[in-house]
Amino acid sequence: MNMTAIAIVAIIAWAIVSITDSLKSKNVKKANRDVSQLESEVAQLKERVAVLEKIVTDSNYDLKRQFDDLESEKVA
Repeated sequence: MNMTAIAIVAIIAWAIVSITDSLKSKNVKKANRDVSQLESEVAQLKERVAVLEKIVTDSNYDLKRQFDDLESEKVA
């Protein structure tokens, strides 16, 4: 009877360890996928910021803004 109980406990412990390892593996794969998606999104955002910086620092942008300011002062 005592050996049977030990065998049952060992089987249950083995099953718990197997399930836990399986869940950890799935979580790691999902985390890696999430990280790669976030890295891709950050790269896209960096490109967009670079384009916006070029537009805003362009002298034509500042000149157009000054004309718009003058027009808005004329109307007021």
